[in-house]
Amino acid sequence: MKKLTSKEEFQQAIAGDETSVGIFTTTWCPDCKRLDMFIDDIINKHDDKKWFTVDRDELEEVADENQVMGIPSLLVYRNGEKVAHLHSANAKTPESVEEFLESVK
Repeated sequence: MKKLTSKEEFQQAIAGDETSVGIFTTTWCPDCKRLDMFIDDIINKHDDKKWFTVDRDELEEVADENQVMGIPSLLVYRNGEKVAHLHSANAKTPESVEEFLESVK
């Protein structure tokens, strides 16, 4: 999974007509570490999507523009538009992440 380091990379990552999923995290977040424990299995199951990560502290402007108020947050994009957002409080278990992704068809 690619870690994006600029606003330009972010714009490119969400521009296509394929579904993209951005995981917004930070290095100091305990819930992000928990997400790391199970997200690889979910990514493998949903390999029809393009996945990337954004460090909320490094790309604060991108996070703010996308209403990322808590971390970790998963945001789904199509054609450059955000179509779904799983807020931090709901991104703490594999089941909740799976349910979210299934609802975004």
